[in-house]
Amino acid sequence: MGEFIDAALGFPAALFTFSLLVVAGYWTLVLLGGLGIDVLGGADADTGAGIGGETGAGTLDGGAGPEDGADGFVAERLAVLGLGGVPATVVLSLLIALAWFAALSGSALSDGPLARTLVLPVALAVAWFGTRVAVLPLRRVFQNPVAASLRDFVGLPCVIRTGRVGPDFGQAEVIAADGSSAIVQVRQPAMDVPVAGAAADAAEGAGLTAGSKALIFDFDPGGQFFWVMPHDAAFGPPENASH
Repeated sequence: MGEFIDAALGFPAALFTFSLLVVAGYWTLVLLGGLGIDVLGGADADTGAGIGGETGAGTLDGGAGPEDGADGFVAERLAVLGLGGVPATVVLSLLIALAWFAALSGSALSDGPLARTLVLPVALAVAWFGTRVAVLPLRRVFQNPVAASLRDFVGLPCVIRTGRVGPDFGQAEVIAADGSSAIVQVRQPAMDVPVAGAAADAAEGAGLTAGSKALIFDFDPGGQFFWVMPHDAAFGPPENASH
């Protein structure tokens, strides 16, 4: 037991021992229900969006997403290492645990300060490889359902709530199937946006302004916004339509 403690508190395992204690305490709180596993940001698919329905309109903000602030910085760095798609807390826990175990094992199998110095980069490499292998199947477990739910809006009518809609700006209100409403980010293809000075009859119905009715025809998962087009027919046939 004494040799184990010496190895755990010696170089290089000691570099990860305190972090491992923090990880153990964190997951203890998770199991007790005191914390969620997305404290440092969710999986890569998180949008930070929400849908309001009971008392008012919600907002689906397609501009921010999970890469905001320090949480986003950590998630981005992990993604660069090929460890994205899983909550940062899970990835860091795996990295720390594997690095500590590899460093502890290397310390027990090596002798002398030079050999133990070489254990550190080996432990880091083992931790990265092991985490990388573990992340691949975990991505399916932590895949974000928000993007899938956003796609449910495709094919629904909406009402424009901004002064204009273009290839880079616009918002609209859409009613979900469950009756809840949400303000979503919308865009109109550049080819459909009226050109300044165009004939009124050519531009009629092509421009989307506040109060205009449009149809959501596609969803852009990268930009987290919807493509829309003028389509009054989406709200039903005109009153004077022949039968």
